[in-house]
Amino acid sequence: MTKNSAKKENHFLSRYLGKICVWVFVLILSLLALLPFWMMIVMGTYISEDLYTSAKIWFGDYLLQNLHTVMKQDFFLYYRNSIVVAVLNTAGGVLISGLAGYAFAKYEFKFKKPLFMFVIATLAIPPQLGLVGYVVEMRKLHLNNTLFPLIVSGMASSFGVFWMRSFISGGVPGEIIESGRVDGCGEFGIYFRLVLPLLRPAIITIGLLLFLWSWNSYMTPLVMISNQKLYTIPLSISLLNGEYRTDYAARILALAMGTIPVLVLFAAGSKYLIKGLTAGSVKG
Repeated sequence: MTKNSAKKENHFLSRYLGKICVWVFVLILSLLALLPFWMMIVMGTYISEDLYTSAKIWFGDYLLQNLHTVMKQDFFLYYRNSIVVAVLNTAGGVLISGLAGYAFAKYEFKFKKPLFMFVIATLAIPPQLGLVGYVVEMRKLHLNNTLFPLIVSGMASSFGVFWMRSFISGGVPGEIIESGRVDGCGEFGIYFRLVLPLLRPAIITIGLLLFLWSWNSYMTPLVMISNQKLYTIPLSISLLNGEYRTDYAARILALAMGTIPVLVLFAAGSKYLIKGLTAGSVKG
């Protein structure tokens, strides 16, 4: 074997050996990240008393009983409530965040900087501080104990405005807007026809985040809803109790079932999510 061929072979081995090591490392990290979700699914197939004995890594034989416990609490009704709230909240939040971010990025108007600084400042305020005032406001409007407060609560997202403004500032050329105006297109027409198609990664990213926040919201439904028929999934899990004990296994199974829409959405939008996150991290 010549020296050149030996060098090529060593280079080939070192190159692919490095790739294999990286893939093995990523695979191990992925398995560790998925382990809690796997254990949550597995624990939902046991009776609650068995969960205290040892860690469960394989399926038990109590799945049907736990599933019956979950379903007898009208779980599909709570599922529907959560979907209605999360979808409408996300749609409204994306629309408002996009329009506000577009205005801050591409328009010049009086008090623009102070207003944007005010939006940024609200990110430092815990949402629990405004919850009392929000409850009083909804009661004055006779909208408490409905799904309306849950739908509109997250639409005005300061993070969404900041996110869309950052993406639009670096991702939407001003020439496109000017060309639309030259062609006689109105301002809303420019946004929805010319700008919006360029914002797909940012819209999907903020949409997934808004959906996740709305889907997992617990405090706002807890103080706004007293009618059991309007419960969302986080509230409905507290109903899964036996007469003399708390059915933790049934609760864990309900949690696993409740994560299905989030997993499906993140799997479907993962490409745009990563693209949106990386684009938003370098553009300001």
